[in-house]
Amino acid sequence: MKRLWIVMAMGLWAGGASAAYKCVDAKGITHIGDTPPPGCAAVMMYEVTPTGKVIRAIEPTPTPEQAKVLAEQQAKKREAEARAAELKRRDMALVNTYGSEKEFDVARERNIEPIKARIGVAQERIQQVDKRQKTLEEEMEFYKAGKTKASKAREAPATMTEELARLQKERTTLQSNITGYEKEIEQVKVKFDTDKKRWLEIKGAAGSAKTADSATTPEPKASTKKN
Repeated sequence: MKRLWIVMAMGLWAGGASAAYKCVDAKGITHIGDTPPPGCAAVMMYEVTPTGKVIRAIEPTPTPEQAKVLAEQQAKKREAEARAAELKRRDMALVNTYGSEKEFDVARERNIEPIKARIGVAQERIQQVDKRQKTLEEEMEFYKAGKTKASKAREAPATMTEELARLQKERTTLQSNITGYEKEIEQVKVKFDTDKKRWLEIKGAAGSAKTADSATTPEPKASTKKN
């Protein structure tokens, strides 16, 4: 009877014992402990029950170099997933926004129109600047023509010289703005042409998938039932 109690107690102890950690290192030595043994740091380790059943596998602790490589790989993976998600979002927006190729052309011209209007305003202002600049230059010539060896030099008014310099600076700015507007128009064209090309690719892929589905779907057999 006493022996039976001892066996039962051992069974209860074994059932309530905590899991252990076990591994085999690079030299083939087995390490076991109630806590992760130091010798298991660089190899795969297993958490096991007292009966030897594996509860879970624990990856080895990476070295600083391995951790750096792993972090870079994870960062690249996140970037790739973010790009894929953004592409999917843009694709859905294209499909939901445009119903035909012509709509891309209409939208493109609608976006270019206000830019062309700004170019027109700038060109009109350049014409005004050129006209005023020409008038000032003619007046400046009047002062230059009045100079003689015998007469005292006649200088043009400071306000005239300042206005001429201001007009020249304004003209340079206006011309620079026009160049910027022209580049903006090219960017708009590229954007809509790229979006249209992608839209056609999506539609083509969807059409191909639909055709493939139709080809794999068996046609219903004609009824041979007699009346």
